[in-house]
Amino acid sequence: MAKKILVLAGDYVEDYELMVPVQALGAVGHVVHVVTPDKKSGDQIRTAIHDFEGDQTYSEKRGHNFTLNADFAGVDSANYDAVLIPGGRAPEYLRLNDRVLDLVREFARAGKPIAAVCHGAQILAAAGVIEGRKISAYPACAPEVRLARAEYVELAWPDAITDGQFVTAPAWTAHSNWIAQFLALLGTRIAH
Repeated sequence: MAKKILVLAGDYVEDYELMVPVQALGAVGHVVHVVTPDKKSGDQIRTAIHDFEGDQTYSEKRGHNFTLNADFAGVDSANYDAVLIPGGRAPEYLRLNDRVLDLVREFARAGKPIAAVCHGAQILAAAGVIEGRKISAYPACAPEVRLARAEYVELAWPDAITDGQFVTAPAWTAHSNWIAQFLALLGTRIAH
């Protein structure tokens, strides 16, 4: 049965971490709504492409424009089966939005699947929902994960981890494992 998934995005969300899961979840028949605070369906956000090119941190290039397909103001977590939080720089700002944090808390209290990748863990930490959990993220987010009283799990870049309702990964390089584990939490069955 198709699930309804909410994606919390914002300007300078990591391009791959938004585009790939939205397309993959849609390809298996799920309904995916992407929202951004203060924006409506039809508005666009800018994405960023992050790459690992030997510097101390990732490099950033301008990504694509992404057209939102739902209104943030009308979001009700009760109407969704799960939430997905892509990374990039967007979580740094989204974690300052009280409604974003309330939504994440609502999903957590309801025991619904929560997928976060890269800097998405910043929102989980700010929402105070990961205490006692094993959480992966971009390594620069490890202090925030630990301050939220979760166990930061350093994974190889292609890996992801599931702990209860949470599935997390360090970066877009983990898409195959991260999305597969999220689909398992959703109860999605794919037959070959």
